[in-house]
Amino acid sequence: MTHRLGSLTAIAAAALLAGPVHAQTAQTVKIGHAAPLSGPMSHWGKDNENGIRLAIEELNAQKLVIGGKPVQFELKSEDDQGDPKQAVVVANQMVDGGVQAMLGHFNSGAAIPAAPIYNKKSIPNLSPATNPGFTELGYNNVFRVLASDADVGAALAELAVNKLGAKRFAIVDDRTAYGKGSADDFAKRIKALGAEVVAQEFTTDKSVDFSAILTNIRGKKPDVIFYGGMDAQGGLIANQMKRLGVKAKLMGSDGLCTAEILKISQGAVNDVLYCSRGGEELAKRPKGADFAKRYHDRFKAEVLTYGPFMYDAMMVVAAAMKKADSTDPAKYLAAVRDVNYEGVTNTFNFDEKGNLKNPGVTAYVYKDGKQTQISYK
Repeated sequence: MTHRLGSLTAIAAAALLAGPVHAQTAQTVKIGHAAPLSGPMSHWGKDNENGIRLAIEELNAQKLVIGGKPVQFELKSEDDQGDPKQAVVVANQMVDGGVQAMLGHFNSGAAIPAAPIYNKKSIPNLSPATNPGFTELGYNNVFRVLASDADVGAALAELAVNKLGAKRFAIVDDRTAYGKGSADDFAKRIKALGAEVVAQEFTTDKSVDFSAILTNIRGKKPDVIFYGGMDAQGGLIANQMKRLGVKAKLMGSDGLCTAEILKISQGAVNDVLYCSRGGEELAKRPKGADFAKRYHDRFKAEVLTYGPFMYDAMMVVAAAMKKADSTDPAKYLAAVRDVNYEGVTNTFNFDEKGNLKNPGVTAYVYKDGKQTQISYK
């Protein structure tokens, strides 16, 4: 009798540990992210990663059920160093690791060569890559989550020629897909507005000394120097322009449009730098201030630039999965293309190529150690 009671007690204990017999094990949904997480562009990559991580944590707290099973999102984030070759290596690792969505790559020069790898598996690929070529690949799984270089370049060119009255331009780029693409598009736009390119130079995204380039440009007396590249170099260019007595204004697209450039330039961007980037200023968006607070509370840091866009990218993926009632990339891909999602940064509706239908562009100037909005369209 004692033996039988002991057995019943053991069975009851086991049942309690096991929980309800109808409980289901959560399905793990792997979300890929790739960006430079080391080196001079790591602040961009970390901001992107933070945005995605915040979205995943909030989604997991909702205890979603998709396809009749509880869902647990898991972030797989890799450092592609912003390098095209490393991006291909990372992309293959992501596919082999079974990611069900890819958020990134960040740099256009990384996103474009990596895209065919995700396309072969029909994995939705949402990226902040701004080079227009990303959505010109002919793939139905690529989506850009903000304005392209063409959108941003048009807004900057109009500002430079029509508002600032600039007529003579020097163009410099870092030879990356992003930098060269943005510089070429800007040059095309200002020429169409009747302005003149008096100098065209190039450097690399690793350079730190621009004195030879700037000395040559100084002799051409441009009204504006446009730099196609990132803030790590743009800030140094502004500093060296000041030291060499170059009187031109400096312009750049979203790569230069950061708080970091104030530090890198040691304040030399004040009254010199004009820049533009995709989307409306975060503080002016209905959900912007609340997002910025949640981001700061979670990561003890301020939003840089793309964190909220990548947060939205993750939310778009989750909305598409819920609509399709599936986490299978091939099954929910169509729902991404047809999505209508009101995010932190924008309303997400994609055209047939994967571009946002109404991306919006904001222009800024730097004054008194602050980035100040001057236009939005």
